[in-house]
Amino acid sequence: LLTGARGHTRSCLTACAASTQAVGEAAMIVRRRQADVMLAGGAHSMIHPLGVTGFNRLTALSTRNDSPHTASRPFSASRDGFVLGEGAAIVVLESLTSAKKRGVEILAEIIGFGSSSDAFRITDMHEEARGAVQAINAALADAQVTYKDIDYISTHGTSTGENDSIETLAIKTVFKDHAKNVPASSAKSMFGHLIGATGCAELITCVLAIRDNILPPTKNLHDPDPALDLDYVPNEPRKAKVDIAMSESFGFGGQNNVLIIKRYD
Repeated sequence: LLTGARGHTRSCLTACAASTQAVGEAAMIVRRRQADVMLAGGAHSMIHPLGVTGFNRLTALSTRNDSPHTASRPFSASRDGFVLGEGAAIVVLESLTSAKKRGVEILAEIIGFGSSSDAFRITDMHEEARGAVQAINAALADAQVTYKDIDYISTHGTSTGENDSIETLAIKTVFKDHAKNVPASSAKSMFGHLIGATGCAELITCVLAIRDNILPPTKNLHDPDPALDLDYVPNEPRKAKVDIAMSESFGFGGQNNVLIIKRYD
């Protein structure tokens, strides 16, 4: 309504992976030349009795109410759940021809999108990370790159016992012996879980990592889980050249979406 846009419109209802799916599908529409410009992203507000009670019944929330600023601690041995956040994140996607015609700064290029379903349980990821691995591999294939080309991974990293372990397994499965060489951090350690908005917000952190050559950290990682041994960029940002980044979103219901973006040359 605000922009007067009259093209494609849809709502993605894939929980925590919704805005990643929205961006991926919008990018595919532009790629198919069905639109010159698309707006995509998400907004979510779950900090109200229904939202808090629902996630609490699932034992998904941290109970560190006395220390909220340190409660979100992905990949830590003492992690006990995520912290709800609220927010919105929107990106403008357009064809190269359209962007050049408008004379806008091109921040990054979406080169890959992968999507899958675990077909397992509503509240649990597949124990062998089957759906997550499938989505990552699909994104790599779509981008026509290999796992060795990825310079940074923005993890789903919720700070729950299950997600962080299975996501680490997924990365190890795809990246093999190279897994420990790829920085993989969680922005949720800083702004909490934005639910339907989180995927696009984390995609934007990837764009900033590429633009500024700075890796966002996983905050509050003071007691690493010994079973999780990747490079999670603990506690402080790190300077690093990032040309290609991957953003992972794994939602309740086994809904998996992964985006790959690269520096625009």
